[in-house]
Amino acid sequence: MKMYIGGEWVDRSENGEVVNPYDNSVIDTVPSASIEDLDSAIASAVRGAKAMADMSAYDRFLMLRKTADILQERTEEFARILSMEEGKIIGEGRVEVGRAVQTISLSGEEAKRLYGETLPMDAAPGWTGQLGFTLRVPCGVVAAISPFNFPLNLVAHKVGPALAAGNAVIIKPASDTPLSAIKLTEALLEAGAPAEAVQCVTGSGSRLGDPLVSDPRVRKVTFTGSRDVGERICRTAGLTKVTMELGSNSPLIVMPDADIDKVVAGTISSGFANAGQVCISAQRIIASRDIYGDYLDALTQGVERIQTGDQLDESVTMGPMVRAEDASRVNEWIQEAVSSGARALIGGEYSGAMHAPTVLADVQPDMRVSREELFGPAVAVTPFSDIDEAIEMANQSNYGLSAGIFTQNVDWAMRFAREVDSGNLHINSGPGFRADLMPYGGLKESGMGKEGPRYAIQEMTETKTVVFHP
Repeated sequence: MKMYIGGEWVDRSENGEVVNPYDNSVIDTVPSASIEDLDSAIASAVRGAKAMADMSAYDRFLMLRKTADILQERTEEFARILSMEEGKIIGEGRVEVGRAVQTISLSGEEAKRLYGETLPMDAAPGWTGQLGFTLRVPCGVVAAISPFNFPLNLVAHKVGPALAAGNAVIIKPASDTPLSAIKLTEALLEAGAPAEAVQCVTGSGSRLGDPLVSDPRVRKVTFTGSRDVGERICRTAGLTKVTMELGSNSPLIVMPDADIDKVVAGTISSGFANAGQVCISAQRIIASRDIYGDYLDALTQGVERIQTGDQLDESVTMGPMVRAEDASRVNEWIQEAVSSGARALIGGEYSGAMHAPTVLADVQPDMRVSREELFGPAVAVTPFSDIDEAIEMANQSNYGLSAGIFTQNVDWAMRFAREVDSGNLHINSGPGFRADLMPYGGLKESGMGKEGPRYAIQEMTETKTVVFHP
């Protein structure tokens, strides 16, 4: 596939391969953009921002609604592309396309709801008849840097709000999974986006990232990825507005009154979806000693039923990780925990990019598999004695993106909601739940700012205050 810069689809002599992580077959190639290409994309986006600012809110709505319709009509095409390049099972691919449809649709609706407010100037001392109001205006050029794990919907969460707000957007997709973003760019242009309102620049993030986020023509950076890269972007971007979604090692508290079957279902759906490569995967399972053994037995039986293999096979329920080196890293952390006293109840093996779904018991909070972000198909289970200890363990992390608790006790649930340091809190669900319309973002080192179309648009616009004096 080609990349899209300056209103044209372009190729380059230097290309990168996009491979299927299950069998390492080459799906396609994409150009490796140069710094000169990036400069051209930014210059084009500046012109595109003017075109977007001149487009009416209703026309932006129509353009995004048509884009959503195109995605809906081509669900299977998009699902197969993102499943092949990322490794998630085809069923999850279809779900992601459906979510992207919703994200783009919601963004279009929000384009019609951008408004300021009147200001009560007479509430200020010394008022002499001033009339005040605010205007909400687009930032201009938005850099959208997306990760590999949701190569369509997380791009949609950046591009949809950016265009709805009247900005131009430069998409920098993950090098492993650029094809979905390219296809979304095609859909946006087909739906009537101005030719220079969208740029899709492919290539190495290590080469392109710093020049992109440090360019003064870029007014807003929205990034989803690792904590370390996010910190680098913040240091490099200077006075540019930023939204950072930087991952987690999400805790799931299992209280003694929990329904074990529901907890197991929630653990599996939150812990092993997309081979655990989800920012809000259930990673640290904090289980009451009163039900610890029963929970582990039931969880092991549930994980045994996960079918691994070719992600395009309809019978498979978990595909490969995106890279073989990631599976190797996950296995290293697991073996390190086992050597320090944890027990692997099931799994613990890998081959290539395929890592077996794994349950670790008796994990200590200071083990790396619990302390850092694993981002793989394993859960680390630790026992606790009471709600005080459970909340303390949940908060023993630099992260705070999502957390869950299973309980029927309202007092425990309310303590969890008030005292656990997390941007998203789920009662009687795993932490992996996300509705695309909700405000989504973390506390502590999980980042800053919110996604979700309504909330992202607030981050991608700026306020002018206007005062009429008599």
